[in-house]
Amino acid sequence: FFPEEDSAAVMSSIVAPEKPSSNTTAPKEVELILVKEQNGVQFTSTTLVAPAQTNPNGEEERETWGKKIDFLLSVIGFAVDLANVWRFPYLCYKNGGGAFLVPYLFFMVIAGMPLFYMELALGQYNREGAAGVWKICPIFKGVGFTVILISLYVGFYYNVIISWALFYLFSSFTSELPWVHCNNTWNSPNCSDWAENSSVSDIYKATPAQEYFERGVLHIQDSNGIEDLGRPRWQLTSCLAVVIILLYFSLWKGVKTSGKVVWITATMPYVVLTVLLLRGVTLPGAIDGIKAYLSVDFLRLCDAKVWIEAATQICFSLGVGFGVLIAFSSYNKFSNNCYRDAIITSSINSLTSFFSGFVVFSFLGYMSHKHNVALDKVARDGAGLVFVIYPEAIATLPGSSVWAVIFFIMLLTLGIDSAMGGMESVITGLIDEFKFLHKHRELFTLFIVVSTFLISLFCVTSGGMYVFTLLDHFAAGTSILFGVLIEAIGIAWFYGVDRFSDDIKEMIGQRPGRYWRLCWKFVSPCFLLFMVVVSFATFNPPNYGSYMFPPWANMLGWCLAMSSMAMVPLYAIYKLCTLPGRFCNRLAYAITPETEHHLIENGEVRTIFVFHWIDKLTASWVQDQNGLCLS
Repeated sequence: FFPEEDSAAVMSSIVAPEKPSSNTTAPKEVELILVKEQNGVQFTSTTLVAPAQTNPNGEEERETWGKKIDFLLSVIGFAVDLANVWRFPYLCYKNGGGAFLVPYLFFMVIAGMPLFYMELALGQYNREGAAGVWKICPIFKGVGFTVILISLYVGFYYNVIISWALFYLFSSFTSELPWVHCNNTWNSPNCSDWAENSSVSDIYKATPAQEYFERGVLHIQDSNGIEDLGRPRWQLTSCLAVVIILLYFSLWKGVKTSGKVVWITATMPYVVLTVLLLRGVTLPGAIDGIKAYLSVDFLRLCDAKVWIEAATQICFSLGVGFGVLIAFSSYNKFSNNCYRDAIITSSINSLTSFFSGFVVFSFLGYMSHKHNVALDKVARDGAGLVFVIYPEAIATLPGSSVWAVIFFIMLLTLGIDSAMGGMESVITGLIDEFKFLHKHRELFTLFIVVSTFLISLFCVTSGGMYVFTLLDHFAAGTSILFGVLIEAIGIAWFYGVDRFSDDIKEMIGQRPGRYWRLCWKFVSPCFLLFMVVVSFATFNPPNYGSYMFPPWANMLGWCLAMSSMAMVPLYAIYKLCTLPGRFCNRLAYAITPETEHHLIENGEVRTIFVFHWIDKLTASWVQDQNGLCLS
């Protein structure tokens, strides 16, 4: 008790732990509050305080998704992005129609799904972000930083696409859409309405929608190239700021908030796509467009380029290699069935790509019919499809403003949850690696989104499209294929497929089948190695229309790509240099799971036996009697 004083009342509180009983699930605390008043009478009160939940290691228990559906919607929302609408349908049309599904599904089964499953299981078992999961094989932690950097780089320009969609959305609240005619202040003498321009292939002519995007939105006419960017345009800067604010308040509290946001952002695109399809199929020429989309030309399968494009689409459409799947699954309950989740979400992603093709080509068929031109004159992929061709088609419909608002809301929701996934990969990966950031998640999230906003300002200048093109070409191309390759090698050949399968059995009660183990160990790494080689061999410098980037810009792009890939060897060297003992002991520590380092301290090292160059590689423990690391 306090000694008596003549001053006002003194208050203090003491926290005394209560001995846990045998049937308690977590320790409890008793808060004892002592109050001393002037008249000498003391009052006490006690309160049971629930401490933060801890795991057996004494660490704070990891946050989990509020509901299972929150996780599924988050993964679907991330994987289903703008590329599902603007890239897959065009690739399908260009590469043999329905025949393109043959190589697409083939690579989906042998590489896409196994890698998707692998990342979900890796994150769920280790309950860490992209860098922290590599406590299973510390020398490979560099690949975790590689994918974190890639996600950060992509955020620099991906948020700009969402800001374009937001700008178009605001512009759609008019009685007449601004990309209908050529009588606007931003139009050039080359502008020509579709009705007046019977030859849309004329390179000297531009449609109102094309000029609105390039001259009205981007103001690219005010720049002579990447060396002449100009100042950020306040309209796009304001839209970008709104996007950043949306991202921050979706992520600042972790998966408890982002898991609720995706109920809207992940489901809205399906509602809008269905509405647009129902409207699209009623338009003249729509059926011809859909027939062209599905037309089967099996002779195209003899072209190696078709198979390469199918493999590339699989690599990027599922979202492996960004660290997002690892981050999302790390918030699952330990016993969650990640195998079922992998099958469901990867299948939904591919079906969405296929379904969106019907929507896109119903409108492209309508445009082809309305202007009496061949379908290949209006069919394109990339930003030109969703910001030029599709708005142009919508502008010809009755009630065009309403349809434009619906369409750009869909683009906004498609982009925002994918951007949330990329940001979550960076935030989770870093706060799990640097534990002190856990207590400051809100501030750290603010730091990440503000930093991203500041870099993105380069993309909303008059010459910002050149910066955007450069980032899009280098940030997540070869580097992400390299990252997934190293990830697959680290798990399959160093940590071990059998050990990884045991981890999965511990979670879901059964080991993966032989098919999955073969894919992880042989098929997927070979597939990824092939893709990395092809990516280097078929590299073409970026361009925007007729503009070719100067050599220094290409060099800067390669530095960006190499900065993420370099994390793998740099961290491996750092790890080997900072570990104690002789080189053999250092190597043993570096390739051994951190939970088993005590075996090395007891004189045991991990060795690798190579029985045959393609037969198998197994890991075992032997006594280091001769000071040798390999035997």
